[in-house]
Amino acid sequence: MTIMDMLGQSSVLTVLGMGIVFGFLVIMVIAVTLMGKVVHALGADKDVTQPPRPQGGQLAAGASTAKSTAVAAAIAAAVTEYQKNVEGGKHA
Repeated sequence: MTIMDMLGQSSVLTVLGMGIVFGFLVIMVIAVTLMGKVVHALGADKDVTQPPRPQGGQLAAGASTAKSTAVAAAIAAAVTEYQKNVEGGKHA
């Protein structure tokens, strides 16, 4: 068997192997897509841990204001603590 024969066989095996892998990936993408559609059709993709959102997609005004106030207070406390540490020379 000559070098050219071996190169021919190796290229055929390479193309065959790559074709099999490509075919498997195509089948896998189709299967995942179909499973996603089935799960969506059954309604199993809904997150049951979160409460349902009100119609219109907006939070109640009181909940939104309380949440933003709590976030602002936490940020202000963190900045104050950071400034104390930096001025006191405790910052590494």
